[in-house]
Amino acid sequence: VQLVESGGGLVQAGGSLRLSCAASGNIFSIDAMAWYRQAPGKERELVARIFSDVRTDYAESVKGRFTISRYSAENTVILQMDSLEPEDTAVYYCNVEAYEVTYGLGGPRYVVVWGQGTLVTVSS
Repeated sequence: VQLVESGGGLVQAGGSLRLSCAASGNIFSIDAMAWYRQAPGKERELVARIFSDVRTDYAESVKGRFTISRYSAENTVILQMDSLEPEDTAVYYCNVEAYEVTYGLGGPRYVVVWGQGTLVTVSS
């Protein structure tokens, strides 16, 4: 399974950005797709996650400002970020929990895959 991220960049406080992540490869099924972020000097943290049953989780700091959505047919997850704050500045990573097709015995294999990261900078 491979991930390709797009979006990110520089925006002023109060602005909006949209991140996209597309999964490809020998995907049998996807359990969850998520966005994490890591700011300088801080640990990586969960921003938002969407499960196969469309349930979502959000970090408290982004509730009401960020929206995660998934286009299942394209195995794509979108993070719409509105009312951005300087504190949102970080490298954002896409994360996918999926089952990968295998061609041997044992059935699909569970994998956790990370994207390469995309930088979001919010200026004050």
